[in-house]
Amino acid sequence: MDFKEFRKCMGHFATGVTIITSETDSGTHGFTANSFTSISLDPMLVLVSVDKSTKAMRILKNNNFIVNILKEDQQDTALHFAGRTMGQLPFKWEKGLLGNRIKDSLAYIECVPWREYEGGDHVLYLGEVKSFEYRKGAPLAYYGGKFSEVVTK
Repeated sequence: MDFKEFRKCMGHFATGVTIITSETDSGTHGFTANSFTSISLDPMLVLVSVDKSTKAMRILKNNNFIVNILKEDQQDTALHFAGRTMGQLPFKWEKGLLGNRIKDSLAYIECVPWREYEGGDHVLYLGEVKSFEYRKGAPLAYYGGKFSEVVTK
């Protein structure tokens, strides 16, 4: 089977867009991720899947992280953390319980490391939720390889 075609197939599953941020000695780091999901309510756990070839994989190992769920008007922020940096930052930082987070995001989920698992060419990081906040608004969605919108009725 062709992995590029499988990726296209998986692109037919609409997702939200998140930025995962984490603190290191050199500052706050982040990356765009749509491989994110809730795992458990008791204890409260979430999962982030990270490609083994990325710098993010090493940053998350045994480290706290914050899931910043983006709003529909934060496309430039998603692109910035996906590697398409811009001259002027398209976002502002704000202090959260466990580190810096992206100001004005739709929701924040702050986590401490719980477990990590091998997942083929990815590592699955489970975080135990220590704090969360959310606000009203429309999410930034991703479908078929591009940003999309969520229509509510």
